[in-house]
Amino acid sequence: MEVKSLAIADVKLITPKRFADDRGYFCETYNERAFQSAEIRPRFVQDNQSLSRKKGTVRGLHFQAPPHAQAKLVRVLRGSILDVAVDARKASPTFGEWVAAELSAANGAQLFVPAGFLHGFVTLEPDTEVAYKVDAYYDRAADGAVKWDDPELAIDWGIDSGAAIVSEKDAAAPNWADFKSPF
Repeated sequence: MEVKSLAIADVKLITPKRFADDRGYFCETYNERAFQSAEIRPRFVQDNQSLSRKKGTVRGLHFQAPPHAQAKLVRVLRGSILDVAVDARKASPTFGEWVAAELSAANGAQLFVPAGFLHGFVTLEPDTEVAYKVDAYYDRAADGAVKWDDPELAIDWGIDSGAAIVSEKDAAAPNWADFKSPF
């Protein structure tokens, strides 16, 4: 398993080794010992999966506030996404900065997003399935979001905001300037 820190060092791009032959491949997508040796130590308690039918579907930027803050391990089962993490930790030197990585079923890469980050993605292909592990259970009262296309964050999603497919909740999310970080 290859583990690489992104520009915000706490966000990790993880690429499991694939063992391939003429039948396909096998890979270990999570191994607690390997993660611990890479200084990634969440205790995952819930698995989630989403299907986005159309290319250009945006999900995010989401978070769970403490005490239900979630670290996430995100991977793509089918299709591809641009996965984005925004540092929302008030005391962090990278507060308000973002990193992104392309995850796909073909490249097998995963993104580890620690608690204290906003998270979102845009689908790059139709019928994209995303699976992720979290280390805290979902709590509706702790659920929050920031507007995905906020100009102050200036995230390069690779799509025109007018062409994005977003939920009503995400379209109505507050701007970064109005966000009071609980982290």
